[in-house]
Amino acid sequence: MIVFDTQAQRVVTRIPGISHVHGVLAIPELGKTYASATGTNEVVAIDENTLKVTARAPGGVYPDGMAYAPAVHKLYVSDEHGDTETVVDVRTNTRVATIPLGGDVGNTQYDPESRHIFVNVQTREQLIEIDPESDKVIARTDLPGAKGNHGLLIEPHQRRAFIACEDNHKLLVLDLGARKVTASFDVGEDPDVLAYDPGLHYVYVAAESGPVSVFETDSASVSKVAEVPVGPDAHVVAVDPESHKAYFPLKDLGGRTALRIVAPDLPSSP
Repeated sequence: MIVFDTQAQRVVTRIPGISHVHGVLAIPELGKTYASATGTNEVVAIDENTLKVTARAPGGVYPDGMAYAPAVHKLYVSDEHGDTETVVDVRTNTRVATIPLGGDVGNTQYDPESRHIFVNVQTREQLIEIDPESDKVIARTDLPGAKGNHGLLIEPHQRRAFIACEDNHKLLVLDLGARKVTASFDVGEDPDVLAYDPGLHYVYVAAESGPVSVFETDSASVSKVAEVPVGPDAHVVAVDPESHKAYFPLKDLGGRTALRIVAPDLPSSP
């Protein structure tokens, strides 16, 4: 795993021994970052001060996306090909539950309003809701128009879920209150990770085919405002809410790994 300083604009270090990282989740209140290592099917804990690996836990068959439920001190990990959700207690860094979901598992997100975990089950075209207190599935929402619903973003204040579908290259907007799909948009082929800028109310959808699609969202509507080519295999995006810059790690840009940084075209101050 590569650590990049966004202020100094340079690589700080490389953390070895984490095979095929697919998901990374920083938890500032714990001083830890977690990585899903699909090469060894582990969840790896990293100390943010020393930047050293401190623990490893079983992650299932193919650990991918992760979310953290702070009230119960649990990390939830998508086991994409194991058809389950792996639950890790961050106090002991041990697996404490495995929740069967009945299909290939997409990304996992925490909703701070309901304090529940939401998970895409992409082969069932459903969004699953889990109660972290009991680690039980409490609801399944069908997603009309979804094919391979993998990417997931929860916007808690607007009570929306944004769902990226790999197989038909769509972004679905789900009303979390009504549990209904309210809009569908075209995005780049093979969309994966989504990110949100709360200051600008922008939703970024990264696609492995190269472009990022940008949407503006408010309480009344969602609209597509841009589609920008950022590079091959641009399936990961992270946003800095202070600078509003978006970061895209690219594994092969002219034969080299690269981090592409995109700044939105904002109006200048008067």
